[in-house]
Amino acid sequence: MYDYDLLVVGSANADLVVGVERRPGPGETVLGSDLAVHPGGKGANQAVAAARLGTSTALLARVGDDGHGRLLLDSLRAAGVDTVGVLVGGAPTGVALITVDPSGDNSIVVAPGANGRLTPGDVRAAGSLFHASRVVSAQLEIPLETVVEVVRNLAPDSRFVLNPSPPRPLPSEVLAACDPLIVNEHEAKVILGEACVSDRPEDWARLLLAKGPRSVVVTLGGAGSLVASSAGVERVPAVKVDAVDTTGAGDAFTAALASRLGAGAGLAEAAAYASRVGAAAVTRKGAQDSFPTAREVDGLEGGALEDGASGASGTGRRDEAPRDGVGGPGTAGGAL
Repeated sequence: MYDYDLLVVGSANADLVVGVERRPGPGETVLGSDLAVHPGGKGANQAVAAARLGTSTALLARVGDDGHGRLLLDSLRAAGVDTVGVLVGGAPTGVALITVDPSGDNSIVVAPGANGRLTPGDVRAAGSLFHASRVVSAQLEIPLETVVEVVRNLAPDSRFVLNPSPPRPLPSEVLAACDPLIVNEHEAKVILGEACVSDRPEDWARLLLAKGPRSVVVTLGGAGSLVASSAGVERVPAVKVDAVDTTGAGDAFTAALASRLGAGAGLAEAAAYASRVGAAAVTRKGAQDSFPTAREVDGLEGGALEDGASGASGTGRRDEAPRDGVGGPGTAGGAL
C-alpha cells in the first residue's frame, strides 16, 4: 500500500520575476517592471502542480532558513504537499532570476543555493519516503550524484520519471531507470550529443530510447509531443490556448504526466492529459500560481478554455529556457 502517488525529488527556488519589452543584449541594460517574488523551482513546482490535481504528493528538497524558504514551505503546504522531506538550512534558498517578454516567453538564470546541498546522504535518510511512493520524479537542478542515489533507492515496483533540465549527459544507470525520460528539443540534443544525426523528432525519440530509457517523451511546443517505447512512437497533439506566461508550464506538464502514470494510465493517455494541464497553466502569470486544479483542467475541452481562448500551444516553445520544460520540460512549462 502506497502512502503517496508521487514523490518529487528536486529543487525549491524563489522566483524573482521582471517583465521586459525585450531581453538585453551583451553589455546592455533594459528597464523592466516592478519585481515580483513567487515560489518556484522545478521540484517544488512539480509537487504543487501534482497536489493541485488531487495527487497525494510529497517533496524531498532543501531550502534555506530564510524568508524565501518560508515562502516556499507556505506555498507547498497550502497546495497540500507533504513537506516532511523538505530539509531546512545549509545555505540560502535557491533563487531563479526570470525575465518575461510581452509574448510570454521567458529566460531564466538559477542560483542553486540550498538545492546544491541536497546530498546522496539526504536521499538515503529518506528511504521510507521512497518505499511509500508509487512514482518518483526528479530533475537536474540538484546535484547529479543525488539523482543517481534516487535511482538506487527506488522501491522495487515504483516508476521513475526524469525531466533532465537543465540538460547534461546522463550516466547509463540513470537512463536505464527512466520511464519516461521527458525532454524538449534542446534537452534531447544535449543528451544525444554526437548521436543526434537527424532533424526529425521521431528519430530523436528512437535514438534516446536506444540509450536505455524504458520510455521517452519529446515535447514539441505547438506541434504537441511524441511518446516512444518498445511499442513504437506515437504523436500526441498540442492543446491550443492564448499563452500569457510559459514560466513553470513544463513543470506542470511533467507533474501531470507522472500523476496520471501513478493512477495507471498509459503513456500516451498521460501525455495527452499533461498537455491539457500545461495549456491551462500558460494562460496565467507565474509558476505555482498558474497551476490548475483537476476541475479547471476538465473545463479545457476540445483545445479551448471555457472562455474560448485559442492560439498558442500549452506545451510551450520547442526551445524553451532550460529550467522550464513542460513538455519541453518541458512543453507547456519548461519541458515542452
